[in-house]
Order: sequence, then structure tokens, then C-alpha cells
Amino acid sequence: MATDTFQRWNVRVRTDTEDTAMIEVQQLGYSYERTATPAISDLNFCIKRGEVFGFLGPSGAGKSTTQKILIGLLRGYQGNIRVLDRDLTSWKSDYYERIGVSFELPNHFLKLTALENLTYFGALYSRPILSPQAVLEMVGLDDDGRTLVGQFSKGMKNRLNLARALLHDPELLFLDEPTSGLDPVNAWRVKDLIKAQQQAGKTIFLTTHNMSVADELCDRVAFIVDGQIRLIDAPRALKLHYGEAQVRVEFQNNSHTECQDFPLSGLGRNHRFVDLLCSETVQTIHSQEATLEDIFIRVTGRSLA
Repeated sequence: MATDTFQRWNVRVRTDTEDTAMIEVQQLGYSYERTATPAISDLNFCIKRGEVFGFLGPSGAGKSTTQKILIGLLRGYQGNIRVLDRDLTSWKSDYYERIGVSFELPNHFLKLTALENLTYFGALYSRPILSPQAVLEMVGLDDDGRTLVGQFSKGMKNRLNLARALLHDPELLFLDEPTSGLDPVNAWRVKDLIKAQQQAGKTIFLTTHNMSVADELCDRVAFIVDGQIRLIDAPRALKLHYGEAQVRVEFQNNSHTECQDFPLSGLGRNHRFVDLLCSETVQTIHSQEATLEDIFIRVTGRSLA
């Protein structure tokens, strides 16, 4: 979705390159009652303003616990957190004027329509809100505003959840599995919307176990397993570091498909590579970069299941 579309809804378009921190976390730990093992321990990370930061890991890794702490649902944590230039403990209800939250599991009033839900939640804010109809348009529900939410599919409820998070035009968004339950077309729409929100200057904390979503959207990702962060870096940097510096060529040879690998270094001067391109029927050429999921498994020793 184009940035000028968001300008129509009075969303500020990003014009600077701010490097100041939106979220700073130091030595964060949390334990649930009657559990011997901490849910998270010694987490340290910083999220810049305007950054899409991915928190990646399997179920039970500590993603949701961390998010619940950052949005103020869990207290009694260890460590220090600063959000929006203030210690998290100093924020009161005014905090929710500045942040938007989209949970993986939607929580709407099922006997109200989509527009009635957004109108109700919009009335809870003291700051101006966007038009509920315009927000529904942003998530592709513009024709469903007068439908009871109880009649919505899971994917429609998830998109309504995102609409509610955007309603008051917050500068910091917490998105939990934003494409969960969506068909490919609507998943594309949501990813495009997230990109446009970043372009408008928003900071986005995204929790997911979907590595392709993280790869497409995130400036940096953190791998979390068993309540601890194992690695933080940009997806491209990770793929260059852990990938193989070679290309694989698949070609047709006497009705059979064969493949051959070539080192990237000096590829244009590799006579066998050039001869193959000239003499064989080439089907595909791929660089052998690792996927984020490959890297996650290699770094953590765990799968995302």
C-alpha cells in the first residue's frame, strides 16, 4: 500500500533518520509463580526509533512473556526497561495512548459490528483517532464494517485486531504473529501495511515463529530459546555470514536434470561456469544463502516447532 495512502489518514510520514532508542532492555528476567525455571533471564536489547525488530523463537521460548512485560501486563520483573525515554515503571494509563498492541488471539465484542468495536475502543483514548472506516480500509475490511464480529473468520478477526492497534495512530506497535490465520493475499496486505507504518516513522516490535515474515519485514532479529537471547543481527548479515559463498546451477542433460556448484569468488572467470551457460539448457541458478530458519536451527540447536 503506497505511503501517500497513509498520508490521507493523517499518519506522519518519516522524514528523518533517528537513531535514538525507543526501547532499552537491560538484564530483564521474569519467573512465574510456582515455577522453578525462569520464563526469561538476562535479556539485553535495544530497539531504535523507526526500526522493525523481530523477536523470533518457538512456542514457550519467552516471546509472549517479554511482550507482556513491555506492554505493562506483567509486573514484578527483574532488570531495567526504558520505553519512549521513560522508565517503564513510571508510565501509567497514558502509556496506552502511545502504544498499539495486536495480540495473536483476538479479543473483540462478538455481538457488535466491526465499526461498533472500533468506535467503542476509540472512545477510550484522549488523543484524536483515525476514522474507524478508514482503518478498516487499511486492513481490507472496508466492506465488512457493519457485520457482527461473531460472524468473522479467524483471519478477519486478526485483521480487526490490527485495525484496533492502529486506531489511535500510536508511535510504537507491538504485533504478535500478525499474519497468523491469513490467506496469502491478506498476509501480503498486512505485510505491506507494516512496511508503510514503518515508512511513516513507527517503531514495531514483532514476535513470530514465521521466519519468512521476519526475513521480509525486520531490520534486525533476536533469536530467543529457553528464555534467553542467543543472537541479534540483521537478516541479511546473518544470511551472508552463515550462507555458502557459491551458486548452484541446475541444467538439462539428456533428459535428466543435473546440478553443479561454483564458488562466487571469480565466478565470471570460471571457464566451466561460462561454458555451462553457453552449452547447456540452464533451468535455474541460485545462490546458496541460508534461510533464517536454517540459521536459527544452527545457532540454537532447536527447531521452530
